[in-house]
Amino acid sequence: MQTFQYFTPTKVVFGKGTEEQVGELVKEQNATKVLIHYGGGSVRKSGLLDRVEASLQAEGIRYVTLGGAVPNPRLSKVYEGIKLGRKEGVDFILAVGGGSAIDSAKGISYGIPYEGDVWDFYLKKSLPQINIPLGVVLTMAATGSEMSDSSVVTKEEGWLKRSAKSDLGRPKFAILNPELTYTLPEYQTMSGCVDIMMHTMERYFSHETDTKLVDAMAEGLLRTVMQSARVLLEEPCNYEARSEVMWAGSLSHNGLTGCGRKGDWACHQLEHELGGMFDVAHGAGLSAVWGSWARYVYKENVARFVKFAVNVMGITENAEAPEETALAGIKALEDFFRSIRMPVSISQLGQDISEEQIRELAYKCSFQETRTIGGIKSLNRQDMENIYKMAR
Repeated sequence: MQTFQYFTPTKVVFGKGTEEQVGELVKEQNATKVLIHYGGGSVRKSGLLDRVEASLQAEGIRYVTLGGAVPNPRLSKVYEGIKLGRKEGVDFILAVGGGSAIDSAKGISYGIPYEGDVWDFYLKKSLPQINIPLGVVLTMAATGSEMSDSSVVTKEEGWLKRSAKSDLGRPKFAILNPELTYTLPEYQTMSGCVDIMMHTMERYFSHETDTKLVDAMAEGLLRTVMQSARVLLEEPCNYEARSEVMWAGSLSHNGLTGCGRKGDWACHQLEHELGGMFDVAHGAGLSAVWGSWARYVYKENVARFVKFAVNVMGITENAEAPEETALAGIKALEDFFRSIRMPVSISQLGQDISEEQIRELAYKCSFQETRTIGGIKSLNRQDMENIYKMAR
């Protein structure tokens, strides 16, 4: 097990009706004026935004609002939020929504006190030294951004999707009411389940072997999300299943299942370029490329793929043919993705990508041939092209 630090300062308030506590939670942060950042009209139509505003008003806290966060959040909206936040003199940001609103809010929080271009942080030219603190009222279980240090934003010029990481971006609090996810369309719910699983699997597929406790937690989380996803296909308002998925989403990306090892993260990097170019749902993009990535790299650590097949997918191990077991596990997960109506190829995303587009995707993913990706196997630009071709 590698040396590690585990830092998770976010206060989680979980359960029915917990959004009613947002005013007192913001007041605990000594905030005087809040920028509420959210996505589409559903937050307003459902009455959630009204309840949030009423809770702030009850505590005497002033606020301004900024809607319009979209999937694969845009840099232009971050710029808009920075301008508004500076003009209004806000000292706290409240994201009401899913990962897109949260990631956009993090960008705004970094940019308000920064004298340069906030995109510097996403290009790794600079690191945030100060930010406006933020909190979250979560409406979609998927990205885990409510407890993570990560923000992913897309720059419209060139359609570059990049991430910035800083512990400053970890929310001060996260309100998690599973009931707020009841009205999500099936596709978004299942895409979120895939994203949660992939955040865990990116950490699980590692060359570290002495991580038995962390492995067991990861395997249990994956099995629980799969079981809950199947329930939600039939019962979208099942509170227990929604609860399991929502809490799993937070635990999957707050670092817990990665303690003591270096993860892989190649699938996320490959998907970021798909999301940037085609604006596809993140979880769906991940399920579309995972099987091709797995078949491309599994021979680098057959034992780890066998462990996954047996402990997560329930495959009976063939000790005399470990590769057969590993491949059976890969197929079983793809079958699960199909069972929850998630794509297992790029064409199933509705994208018929050309050779030229594959070259562009790989070029961008390799940061113009300046980096490799992956932990199980180091992937160069040609490897990336090969995986995109397999995933077509």
